Amino acid sequence: MTDEINVALLGSKFMGRAHSNAWLNVAKFFDVDPVPVMHTVVGRNQAELEEFASRWGWRQSTTEWRAAVTSGEIDLVDIGTPNNVHAEQAMAALEAGKHVACEKPLAGTLDDARAMAAAAEAATGQTFVWFNYRRVPAVALARQLVAKGAVGRIYHVRACYLQSWGGPDTPLLWRFQGDIAGSGAHGDLNAHIIDAVRFVTGEEIVTVEGAIEHTFIEERAVLSEGAGGEIAGAGAGTVEAMGQSTVDDAVLFLARMTGGAVASFEATRLATGYHNANRFEIHGDRGALRFDFERMNELGFYSLEPDAAVQGWTTIDVTRGGDGHPYADAWWPDSHGLGYEHAFVNQAADILTAIGGGEPLAPLPDFADALQTQLVLHAAIESARSRSPIDIVDL
Repeated sequence: MTDEINVALLGSKFMGRAHSNAWLNVAKFFDVDPVPVMHTVVGRNQAELEEFASRWGWRQSTTEWRAAVTSGEIDLVDIGTPNNVHAEQAMAALEAGKHVACEKPLAGTLDDARAMAAAAEAATGQTFVWFNYRRVPAVALARQLVAKGAVGRIYHVRACYLQSWGGPDTPLLWRFQGDIAGSGAHGDLNAHIIDAVRFVTGEEIVTVEGAIEHTFIEERAVLSEGAGGEIAGAGAGTVEAMGQSTVDDAVLFLARMTGGAVASFEATRLATGYHNANRFEIHGDRGALRFDFERMNELGFYSLEPDAAVQGWTTIDVTRGGDGHPYADAWWPDSHGLGYEHAFVNQAADILTAIGGGEPLAPLPDFADALQTQLVLHAAIESARSRSPIDIVDL
């Protein structure tokens, strides 16, 4: 008999929609045990919450997050709130014996991330972090190919996450407020590509050799109804004043990895012409891989095994379940394509599998794993501000 698990979701904006869609659809495409019950959604505006709950299928809503995460009816707490409250909410849920799935980055600060990891180590519930790009079939396949030795010894890693929505007309949303977000493009975007590189290569970043942190737009409009939105164009109302942006717009850094590879990382919200270009390249002594989320159903692979006369980049269509492409079996016929939301559904399936005692299709990041990414994020900012290399072990 299939068990059920009651979920409480904290947050009803961008990530609230993405997570709600995942819990709503996961049991329709995957055979999961336990099956999620969308029990309670939590937010700050009761009227908006009631509409959100009705639209997405949550049984009830509340503005009292602490009551929700400690309720005896809740088994899994899903945190999709701004970064500065992750630690308090996650640690309260863990203390109450719940499983916790938290949005990335793990926290707004390294101290909070360490406290969360320590709490998770002592807790009875399992922890998960929504690094959803691990669940893109192309990225999961890239990890498998590296593990099989398809690229051999890794020499170079290049990763970038390029967006353009943070221009001068974007108001002072919470993502531009350092006391809430912790950082700007760095924590939002570099967190994803740091995790992806760690996931695909199986290696850790040991040193940040140098970094640049820069804020191009120092003042942004404060809207009459506050800065409650998440992305460009969010929120409504007239401009009341100008406020200071206290986060980075772009961060670039160089790093060394445990296997001896050198790596570069770049994140920006001001890359005109790119909307969501999440990319990486991995070059080794036997081959290479490349991925671009704007073509998320493809993985580029170069092998040195064929005769030199016929060597070249191969574009792999990663939607063929019968050919062993991760997660593809659960979805549509070959080449029908997946989208952004499918990675969240894939991760929800793996979370439920892990809670049920099974083996996820690909490794899931827990709080201890996500702490390693947070250490790299912190090291890059320290390197930028001190203009010196930072060894991760020294943090």
